[in-house]
Amino acid sequence: MIAPFSWLREYVDIDCTPQELEEKLFSCGFEVENLEEVGARISRVVVGLVTSCEPIEGTHLHLCEVDCGSEGKFQICCGADNVEAGKKFPTALVGATVCETNKERTEIVGTATIQAGKLRGYDSFGMLCSGMELGLNEDLYPGAGYNGLLVLPDDAAPGADVKPIVGLDDWLFDIAITANRPDCQGIYGIAREVAAVLGKEMKPLPVSYREEKTEPHTLQVEVEAPQYCPRYEAHAVKDVKIASSPAWLRRRLSLVGVSAISNMVDITNYVMLELGQPMHAFDRRDLAGDRIVVRTAKEGEKLVTLDEQELTLTESNLLICDGEKPVGLAGIMGGLNSEIKDTTTAVVFEAAKFARDNIRRSARALGKRTDASAHFEKGTDEYTVELAMKRALHLTEELGAGTVTDECAGKNTGNSIEKRPLTVSLARVNGVLGIEVPGEAVCRILANLDMEPELEGDALRLKIPAYREDMESYQDVAEEVIRFYGYEHLVPSFLKSAEVTSGGLNERQRRELKLKETLAGGGMYEAIHYSFFSPADLKLFRYPEGSEALRAIRILNPISEELSLMRTVLSPSMANAVMRNQKAGNLSGRLFELAKVFIPKSLPLTDYPEERAHLAFAFFGKEESFFTLKGALDLAAESLHVKFRYEASTEPFTHPYQTAAVYVGEVKVGYLGKLAYDIAGELNLRTDAYLAELDLDTIESLPHEPVYFTPLPKFPEVQRDLALVMDKAISCEQVVNLIQGCSPLIREVKLFDIYEGAPIPPTKKSLAFTLTFRPEEKAFAPEELDKLTQEILEKLKTSCDIALRV
Repeated sequence: MIAPFSWLREYVDIDCTPQELEEKLFSCGFEVENLEEVGARISRVVVGLVTSCEPIEGTHLHLCEVDCGSEGKFQICCGADNVEAGKKFPTALVGATVCETNKERTEIVGTATIQAGKLRGYDSFGMLCSGMELGLNEDLYPGAGYNGLLVLPDDAAPGADVKPIVGLDDWLFDIAITANRPDCQGIYGIAREVAAVLGKEMKPLPVSYREEKTEPHTLQVEVEAPQYCPRYEAHAVKDVKIASSPAWLRRRLSLVGVSAISNMVDITNYVMLELGQPMHAFDRRDLAGDRIVVRTAKEGEKLVTLDEQELTLTESNLLICDGEKPVGLAGIMGGLNSEIKDTTTAVVFEAAKFARDNIRRSARALGKRTDASAHFEKGTDEYTVELAMKRALHLTEELGAGTVTDECAGKNTGNSIEKRPLTVSLARVNGVLGIEVPGEAVCRILANLDMEPELEGDALRLKIPAYREDMESYQDVAEEVIRFYGYEHLVPSFLKSAEVTSGGLNERQRRELKLKETLAGGGMYEAIHYSFFSPADLKLFRYPEGSEALRAIRILNPISEELSLMRTVLSPSMANAVMRNQKAGNLSGRLFELAKVFIPKSLPLTDYPEERAHLAFAFFGKEESFFTLKGALDLAAESLHVKFRYEASTEPFTHPYQTAAVYVGEVKVGYLGKLAYDIAGELNLRTDAYLAELDLDTIESLPHEPVYFTPLPKFPEVQRDLALVMDKAISCEQVVNLIQGCSPLIREVKLFDIYEGAPIPPTKKSLAFTLTFRPEEKAFAPEELDKLTQEILEKLKTSCDIALRV
């Protein structure tokens, strides 16, 4: 949330700089994600008094003499229509920086540095500025919206820095609010923390107002869904005069990025920003029957919201209705049929607590995330509902926007909004912290947080404000104590049951890291996906009924339908990664992912699912093929110290003639293949894609090839090429295994050519191999190598009728 420094000082006498306050907020648990000066882009802009102003004949320009006090007097050419002698304007000196605008002067496009120059032959040393050139608008400073010079007050001293005069010396704190502190969603909540960390008194929030008695009281409130709305308050205001809000209120709204609309609407926005409690104002004339009914929607019910969008609702959506129709989507947005108009003369203010989970689901399902829904999703408390209503009525009276009546109505489930007692053991609080915090310090800290502590022996009695719904136990008290006492007081120590270990990676982590490094060294990039995928992915990959891939666990509260199932396979995610890359213009690539899949033991779940490590690949591009992917799998096998065996196979989502099952021994551990053309078409792929997936857990459970150290060879290796003719049914792997089984001196057998056609018979094919021989005790003599080659040929002939090609 954005908190202006000037707004915080409204409630706390802050005696430190914004930078010091940033550090103090961080020390008590609030991260300031960004601290920015409102006028950060403006420098060397001072008050300038125009002492003379003469038109330059034949132009729209004026030649001005500008008195800038201690900075000096300067000649400046100015083309604004409201420049005249005797008035004071912001003056950018040479070297100053201001906001650069477009030619139409309707939009800020950057930052400009002012330099001396000539206009129509006249020297100009600086520039007189408009409000936009200072980064101001009409809400931030009156008169800044005029398309001309910004007129400064008569009492502004020439030469004085213009920032404090127009409010550009303010600072904005962008503070991250954690989920357990919804009471700090407003400026006033942050101010409470500032007061506590500075040890200052918190200034009371003005909430007084006078009620005018009215008769009869016809306003009614009914809550039909108290489980979603435990407290609802409505209060009537008459004699409403719709007008612009005063400058101070418009400025505060603008500082946090909210546009001023009209006084009644601005009051609701102001209270939400100040207290973190969203409110709404209804035009009372549009409330049929003078009734407000809080109920769940009927299936298919329609509502047109303030942004003129028609929504189709379900029974899980909460509605605010009048006596006849819906007039607002609870906690999210009001209805168009009851909005505040220029002709509104009576309003009904609404303040309520809504169930955070219901608002979150509705906002997500309807695609309607608003400032109000963001606050309700994090949580609001019933105490602030009452406080916000009083504050809104006070502002109505202060702004003269209407007359507060005594007509109000509300419903609640009986929850108290008074302070609640909590007694904890000081020893247990200190036990959590691991240090002894003096009782006086504990009481001082908790008193600053308005918890009225009383310490009797070990018993620490507190009165918890109703807005601190997070305070439930001694652990919560310990957290409050240490964040103000100071984390630097904590002394690092081991738990009683802790043991010192050497740390580092375990054996599995080392293997996985080595595998990733090997694959990355092979030119592949690691992909990382969510552990979820879409039911549409399973449908696209055409897994048959009964397939383990279809036994996926459905998430109860998914981010979206696309991420609603726990992954049982990795291949669909890899295919989608290929699609996203190609959409972004990356038409080729090699990806791998090492991640877990989740296999349920039963559905619905009765126990934790089995988590299995899988390794998936996706190769795509004109240079990729079935064999480049097979090479990547062989590289992985080498890293895993296993040997893969491949057999022709089929998968429901791959090309029927370019797919192979992967085996270690006789155990199938995965597949590789070309993505089927129709699936590639549905994904709009522009090049072929090849996928593979291996079950690493299964691979690691199987016997591995032993790893031996061998010295470097003393003698040179020798290679021979053999072109062999054989039946087409004989696989390359069979031939390689036969050759390697002939002698331990054969280090490698590598295929380098495949040929079919004349003069090879139609039922035959030719495979050409390079054989690498490594001698052990002495270099090969030519006759020894010839003899070994002949033995290989004889074994091939007798085993599979394989002959040397001539």
